[in-house]
Amino acid sequence: METMHAAGRRTLPPVPRPGRRGRYGCADTPTERLSSEPITPRVAPPEAPGASAPDPSGPESDAAQRFVARLRAAAADFAAAAGAGSAVVREAVPPARHRRSRCRVVLRYADGTETDVTFLGPAGEPGSPSRHGFDRQIRRWLGDGQQRADAWLAADPDAPGGIAVDITAWVATS
Repeated sequence: METMHAAGRRTLPPVPRPGRRGRYGCADTPTERLSSEPITPRVAPPEAPGASAPDPSGPESDAAQRFVARLRAAAADFAAAAGAGSAVVREAVPPARHRRSRCRVVLRYADGTETDVTFLGPAGEPGSPSRHGFDRQIRRWLGDGQQRADAWLAADPDAPGGIAVDITAWVATS
């Protein structure tokens, strides 16, 4: 389709392809200069020497990020509760209205063995008071001997071995 101009037919410049980088590394570099001034790349002003990154626990950080950060920070507590040498939180998924929270923990013991456990928590908003206890409930389950009963094990195709520990069911039965 051609664009009609009031003075007649006008040829437009080609549209840049997505993903191609322009002369200064940004995709929105114009293909046709409209002014005679040289184009200068946009550079962020240098940070002051004493400036630091914003605090992730500040009010601008949302509840889901705080939920994930809290689970990741609890890895050492998970290791201590399980009697392991170390622990790594490989996956932390905050809850949503349509999705349950998830936490996948790999425990490394002094003898070199590893245990990979996935935990399922409640669904809902990540900032609600009951969600703050997910890490404490995991620590409690790990400290109680990591018992696996059918009452609180759930089939989960994404979990190692296809089974996850349903923390909400475990809390309800214990």
